[in-house]
Amino acid sequence: MSHPIPNTSDSHSVQVILPQKQLGRKSDMYLFCCSYSHNVAPKGKYIAFVTTEAETDNPEIELKPGIELLGQVDEIFFDAYDRYEPANKQDEDNCFISTSYDATTHFESTVEDVIAMYSRITGKNLDLTVDLSAASAADEE
Repeated sequence: MSHPIPNTSDSHSVQVILPQKQLGRKSDMYLFCCSYSHNVAPKGKYIAFVTTEAETDNPEIELKPGIELLGQVDEIFFDAYDRYEPANKQDEDNCFISTSYDATTHFESTVEDVIAMYSRITGKNLDLTVDLSAASAADEE
């Protein structure tokens, strides 16, 4: 795109979740946009994703509510991906496999999967707490 998403205060980075209930769907729809300011596109350009779980044989039509929010689009690509979950018995084969990405654009489910996999591999819970006072360079002289 050659512009930010309309009605987002000209933001160079946007994430919108369209609730399933408002769309009359079984799953939410996700809209994500970033721009040249993030070094992911040429100067003056924006990249947007509209994603959801396909519920019909016409996923391009299903994406219409999200695509309509983008305004004028320079170029559009459609793709559909199958989702996979590990079917092995990790306790027996000691092989730890993550699930495929889902439609979310905030990666919450992916992070949860990785943290759970860490726990299964190590037998420990991952501690992501940080002592900010120990990490602060402001206290150093």
